[in-house]
Amino acid sequence: MTTVAEGTAKVELRGVKKRFGRKIVLDGLDLAIAPGESLVVIGGSGTGKSVMIKCVLGILRPEGGEIFVDGQDVTHLGGRARDTVMRKFGMLFQGSALFDSLPVWENVAFGLIQGRGLARDRAHEVAIEKLAKVGLGPEVAALWPAELSGGMQKRVGLARAIAAEPEIIFFDEPTTGLDPIMADVINDLIIKCVREVGATAVSITHDMVSARKIADRIAMLHKGKIVWHGPAGEIDASHNPFVDQFVHGRAEGPIQMEVRAV
Repeated sequence: MTTVAEGTAKVELRGVKKRFGRKIVLDGLDLAIAPGESLVVIGGSGTGKSVMIKCVLGILRPEGGEIFVDGQDVTHLGGRARDTVMRKFGMLFQGSALFDSLPVWENVAFGLIQGRGLARDRAHEVAIEKLAKVGLGPEVAALWPAELSGGMQKRVGLARAIAAEPEIIFFDEPTTGLDPIMADVINDLIIKCVREVGATAVSITHDMVSARKIADRIAMLHKGKIVWHGPAGEIDASHNPFVDQFVHGRAEGPIQMEVRAV
């Protein structure tokens, strides 16, 4: 079980279970994230990392277990109560997930306008401010997502994630599809922006370079459970066979990939 001192978790999952048909994705997942912590959850494709985030956000409902945010049980919240909790969250989606039909500034300010009713003039000002925090000038605000490079799209996604200065930010594969240099730029921006906002950060990734750089603590998810957790600096000396195989990218080990014979 991944724990912090009792009663201090910003987000906590206790025995969370989620399945799709016969496929068990989360199998009694225990995970606790301390306020202000940057936690990175690693694991192979299909191990349940994204499902875990969707359960916390209420996009998916678990079949078992409990989810707490600031000590409040949010497992079965709905309506306005759920909306209130969701205001604590920001999200950087895999692939950035920008709206092609909106200019950059409206993408950044979308949640402020649609979710919080902020006036468009003020929302535009906030968008410019947040774009500056991720190293993009005001001239970018009027561009369309299709006019941006992959790295610029990722930075716009990060600006949107911090636009409402959330208490908790989720990063879903933040460096996927980026070259090593741009990936490092994004890692630096994540660290900078999270610190400035004072947020708790939860990232899911299979990029170990990114994990080592942005994490205070790393947890490994395998077959719906946390099989190891500890400070980022201890990942290379975990003495855990699952972690060791994953970190070093070895085909041989306890993690067996399903490969259909040809």
